[in-house]
Formats: sequence, structure tokens, C-alpha cells
Amino acid sequence: MHTVALVLVGLVAALHAYFLVLEMFLWQRPPGRALSGFDADTARLTAPLAANQGLYNGFLAAGLVWGLVIGSLATQVFFLVCVIVAGVFGAATANRRILLAQALPGALALAAALAAA
Repeated sequence: MHTVALVLVGLVAALHAYFLVLEMFLWQRPPGRALSGFDADTARLTAPLAANQGLYNGFLAAGLVWGLVIGSLATQVFFLVCVIVAGVFGAATANRRILLAQALPGALALAAALAAA
């Protein structure tokens, strides 16, 4: 179970690194626009907001990687809870898909990490 937990935490970290790239660097290009559903003008206008959002996703990824590297369950739990809270808030305020794309993977990784402890 320990290996499953580590893999799931790593996958959540990778997912948030991917969100960073989409939101900071590809927001105005086809992958970012497909994610947001925005036309070119709206994507251009919202790019600074998306970049800020991407930076926060990068912090979540970095925290999860840090927790894996130092082998700290407490660090992993803290950042996974942050991922879940961000996913629930995003689903409530922006798009329900965020619940499945962010909160669910975080919750699965958290459950696995706690079960492995």
C-alpha cells in the first residue's frame, strides 16, 4: 500500500505541474483555450489571472514533491488537503469538472497515504 500511496501522491504532483504549464504558458494557445473554453480575446484578457492560478498549482506540486523527497507524511497530508480544498472551492465557484480533475485525485492520494501510514 505504501508504494501505491507514493505513486498516487506523485501523480497528483505531476497533475498540478501540468496545470502550471497549461495556465502559465499555454493559456492563450489551443491546449489552454480548450481547457477554459475561452475565445482568443477572453484568453488574452484572463491570461494574467490564469498565470497566477498556475503559479499556485506549481506550489502545490512543489509541496507534494518535497513531501515525497523528505518522506514526510505530514507534509504530504498538508498539501493533499490543500489540493482537495482548492478543488472543492474551484468546483463550487468556477466549474464542477474541477472536482473530478483536482479534488478526487487528491482525495484518493490522501486516503492511500493515510491507509499506508
